[in-house]
Parts: sequence; structure tokens; C-alpha cells
Amino acid sequence: MRRLLMLGAALMLACAPAQAQTMVKVKAGMVTGIDQIGLPIALERGFFEKNGLDVTIARPYATGVDALNALQAGESEIVQVGVPMIGAVLRGMDLVALGNYSGNATKAGSDATMAVIAREGAGIVKGDLASLKGKKIAASFGTINHLYILAILEKAGLKPDDVTLVNTPPPDMTVALLAKGIDAFSAWDPWPIVASKDVPGSIEVIRGGDVISYLGFNVALRPWVEKNGETIEKFLAAVSEADQWMRKNSKQAAGIATRWIPGLKPEIAEAAMQFNIQQADRRLSANNFRALWSAEDRLARLGILKSTFDVNKHIEPKHILKVMKDKPELFADLPPIPANVAIGPGYVFRP
Repeated sequence: MRRLLMLGAALMLACAPAQAQTMVKVKAGMVTGIDQIGLPIALERGFFEKNGLDVTIARPYATGVDALNALQAGESEIVQVGVPMIGAVLRGMDLVALGNYSGNATKAGSDATMAVIAREGAGIVKGDLASLKGKKIAASFGTINHLYILAILEKAGLKPDDVTLVNTPPPDMTVALLAKGIDAFSAWDPWPIVASKDVPGSIEVIRGGDVISYLGFNVALRPWVEKNGETIEKFLAAVSEADQWMRKNSKQAAGIATRWIPGLKPEIAEAAMQFNIQQADRRLSANNFRALWSAEDRLARLGILKSTFDVNKHIEPKHILKVMKDKPELFADLPPIPANVAIGPGYVFRP
């Protein structure tokens, strides 16, 4: 018996290195936004390991522009970005969006994690978007918070030239508001909530409002995508499971966020997470193709973009569609995708 036990132990030890060698290494990148937290949740909760992946997450970047620079430099292989993808593609980066990290497959508008915060005494009134006229407003150019403020101005009947937009990374916005260097800022969580807590008399001018369709994609360079289909599907399955865990365990998810976003306090993370879980939907539908097209269309109409691209060439839904088909339980707590926007492999979006 003892000899059999020793033989069994020896076999287990012999197999261990072989099992370890089957783990596929992936380098991933994220931005310092609460909506990005599904990625580190998948790491900390063991969902990547469960799917045979050995994932390393780079330090969180201030914006998606920084994340894409890291992708191009080889620091990451897959990153989470939205609007910055547009400028990068137009500059020649051959990017492919593979699934959402934040957004909504079931409806067109989705921006619950976005807000505009103003300082006291700036003459800006809560809910009165027209009161932004003539003000100095911070945004991170080429990101979703830039797109959001442009949409807010359009909704108010204002043009970009009616305000002064100041290019500012989200982590610096609260300091700028405190110093009265700006009158307001547009940003994703947790930064609006941070400012609401840290800037005396601050005003939440608007939160969400479905004025834009949120863009938040898992993005990689095409050559890597073409060689790593199976790895991509494992990755998307892992982060989809992380999203579901986050939707069901928002307080614990907020705790994980405090370990990945520098200086994030637990109470702010918990407040922000309540908005985040409203659009933690990894699935793709026609709505997400339209979201990318709409963002290009708005930026082109306002003269910010000189050209556009065909969104069909830069979204590849087949991998997340396979995960949705093979593991429907990962999305069972989400509203079903309406039939008129559901897509299949080979789907072609037409505006």
C-alpha cells in the first residue's frame, strides 16, 4: 500500500510541471476606471487560471491612450479601451475589438458611469446644461469623457467653441477643480465621486442620461488576434465570469478595486460600483457596432475627426459569440439581447 501511495505521489509530481506548461501566458492592460475592474477580478478570483491562462496585468494607465501606447510597444497584448481606439485606428494601428468590458448590448444609450462635476461659485447649475456656456471644462482628449462632454454640449444646444476644453488626465481633475483652475470636468468613475467627496460645495451637473452609447472594448492588434483565437475565447470566458461575480458581489468587487486604483477609498469604490454593474456586459450586439459608429459620426460632425473607418473591419464578434453560445450561464443574470439587435458570426453593420 505504501509503495502504491509513493508511486501515486511520484506520478502527481511528474504531472505537475506538464500541467504548469499548458498555462498560456497573456499580458493585459487596464485604465484607472472603476469600469475596468472585471480584469483584476478575473485574476484575483482565479477565473483566468480556471481557463488555463497565466495573465499578467500591467500597472493601470491614466487613460486609454496610454494603454494603447503600451499595446503598441508590446507591454500588453490585450487592453481595455473605448474612444481612444478611434484615433489609434485612424493613425494606422490595426486594432480589433473583441468584446465589451463596459457598455450595453441590450440598448443604445449607456453612460451610467459618466458624470460632469462643477465647482461651487462657477455659475454652473445642477441639471442646467446651458449653464456650462463660457466655462473652462476638463476632459481627457480622445477618450470617452471627451465624447461625453461633447454630447452634453450638443444636448444643451452648445458648440465646443462655446466652452474652453482643457486636456486633463482624470486623476488630476479633482486637484484642478480644488485649485479653481477649471470650472467643471467630465469623467468616468471613480473620479466624479472622488470630487463630490473631496471638493467642498461641488455640484453634480449631470450623471449618465444615455446621451452616448458607452464604448468599452477588449482590444488587441490584428496579428495577435489572428493567431490566438482559442486564447481569446478563454480570456473572454474568464472576464465574463468575473463580470457576473462583480454584479452579484458589488461590495467585494469594490474592495478589489481599491487594490488596483491608486488612492481609491472603499466608500468611493462602493458608490461607484453601483453604477458600474449597470453596464458590466461583455456581450456584443448591433448596439455596440452602432456605439462605435455613432462616436465616429459625432467626432466627424464636430470637425474633430478628418476621416472615419468602417466599424465592421475593427470589431470581431465571433469569439464572444462562441462564449455566449457555449457558456450561457455566464450571462443568465443579464437581460436578453433583443432579437432585432442580436448578431451572429459574419454580421455586417449598416448605419
